[in-house]
Amino acid sequence: MFKFSLMPKGRIFFDLYEESAENMVQTAQSMQEMVDNWDNIEEKATQIDELEHKGDTTTHKIIELLHRTFVTPFDREDMATLAHSLDDIVDLIHAAAVAIHIYKIDAPKQGAKELAHIIVSAAKEVSIAMRQLRNHPKLKQVLEHCIEINRLENAADTVFRAAMAELFENCDNTADIIKWREILEHMESATDRCEDVANVLEGVALKHA
Repeated sequence: MFKFSLMPKGRIFFDLYEESAENMVQTAQSMQEMVDNWDNIEEKATQIDELEHKGDTTTHKIIELLHRTFVTPFDREDMATLAHSLDDIVDLIHAAAVAIHIYKIDAPKQGAKELAHIIVSAAKEVSIAMRQLRNHPKLKQVLEHCIEINRLENAADTVFRAAMAELFENCDNTADIIKWREILEHMESATDRCEDVANVLEGVALKHA
C-alpha cells in the first residue's frame, strides 16, 4: 500500500520533469543525426532504444511519486498528462527509428530530415519551458515557448502534407509508400505530442502566474 506524504515534493517533481525533457531532447537529436548522416543506422537505432528505456524509467518515477504524494506542486491530472506526453514524444521518435531500421530504408527522404529538425526545435522549446516551470516569476515566459511550440507543430503539419504528396506522386513502389507513410506519421505525431505538452504548460502558467 502506498504511503501518502503530507509534505510537498515540488523540487523532486521538477527535477524529474527536467530529466524527462532533457532525455527527450537527446532522443530528438539522435533522430536528427540518424537522418542527416545516413550511416551506422543500427547503432543509432540502438542508442535511441536506450534513450526510450531511460525515458520510461523517469516516467514511472514521476507517476509513482504522484501516487505517494498528497500535496503536489500543481494539478495532479495536469502532472500526469505532462509526464505521459513527454514519454509519448520519445516513444514516437523511437517508433520512427525502429521502422527505419527494420525496414532497411536505403536513404532518408527530405521530408523526414525537415521533420527531424522541427522535432529538435520543438523539444528544445519544451525543455526550456520545463526548466522555467519551477520558478514562479518566470511562469509568464513559459507562454512564449508554448506559442513557439504551436508554430513549430503547424510547420510540421505543412512539411508532413508536402512529404506525403511527394511520396504518392513520385513513388511507384507500394511497399516503400507504406513504410515511409508510417515513419513520417510517427515523426509528425511527435510534434503533436509536443503541442500537448505546451497546452498543459500553458494551462499551468495561466493558473499560477
